[in-house]
Amino acid sequence: MTSLALAQILVNGLALGAAYALIALGFVIVINAVGAVNFAQGELVMAGGFVAIALAPLFGEAAGLPGLLLLPLVMLLMGGLGVGFAHLAYFPLRDRPQVAVFVSTIAIGLVLQHLANAVFGAAPRVGPPLIAGDGPTVGGLTLSLQQLAVLGSAALLVSATGLFLGRTQTGRRIRAVAQDPEMAAAIGIRPARMITLSFALAIALAGAAGLLLSNQFFVSPNDGGLFMLKAYIAVTIGGWGRLDGAVLGALLIGLFETLVAAFTSYLVAEALLYGVLLAMLAFRPGGLLPERARSRV
Repeated sequence: MTSLALAQILVNGLALGAAYALIALGFVIVINAVGAVNFAQGELVMAGGFVAIALAPLFGEAAGLPGLLLLPLVMLLMGGLGVGFAHLAYFPLRDRPQVAVFVSTIAIGLVLQHLANAVFGAAPRVGPPLIAGDGPTVGGLTLSLQQLAVLGSAALLVSATGLFLGRTQTGRRIRAVAQDPEMAAAIGIRPARMITLSFALAIALAGAAGLLLSNQFFVSPNDGGLFMLKAYIAVTIGGWGRLDGAVLGALLIGLFETLVAAFTSYLVAEALLYGVLLAMLAFRPGGLLPERARSRV
């Protein structure tokens, strides 16, 4: 394999890992906010892809508008869905055992899957590009504008999420509720509002990932389970409960899958990825960046 081909594979892997990072980031935000796993995260990524497909004739390049315009629109709609999701899947069950929340998120995921199947059909659909066409040529390697847009958009969203949670007053309140909701309420923070905002942010990121993945990898109603697994593996490899660990784990998965698939096949890459996960659980269960504070369930 030539160095040029290897460079192309690495770029593809980074683009895939960047999209995975948005899924894993939202996954961790919900875990930290409520101490429970949102098992519908994968179906929400799938839903974001189909929302983009539905909006493309109205706000995409087919309507003479920049494809990048779809990204904030999809995130806005998915964020609104996140508000409803929190009040349907979490708040009615927050005083029940955590397994009740797990089951409710699984149920909503199945509803989304069957709804997408009924509306769009079971066949894979191609999503709209953020930017179409070829990009610059670097050292003989021609990058597509779509790849660059995916990398840039994901990097911007990851950075903006980190700044929002770490540097803004609202972000600090979200983190305070995640650490100790009773103490946060005692100093005047509204835990329910912060938890709702956490769900909205996490599901908006899932929707963004769905848009970024839908063009190159297509989208179908049955994709949710696969996206969910990738987020779970990324969080486990990176460090349970760590936002930076989730991003690191997602990037490593994207690079690993792309490199192994290039030399063998996609099925082999998937099998080896699960082998890596088992090895990680056996020898470094805390992940590459173990959580500094308490463990999450």
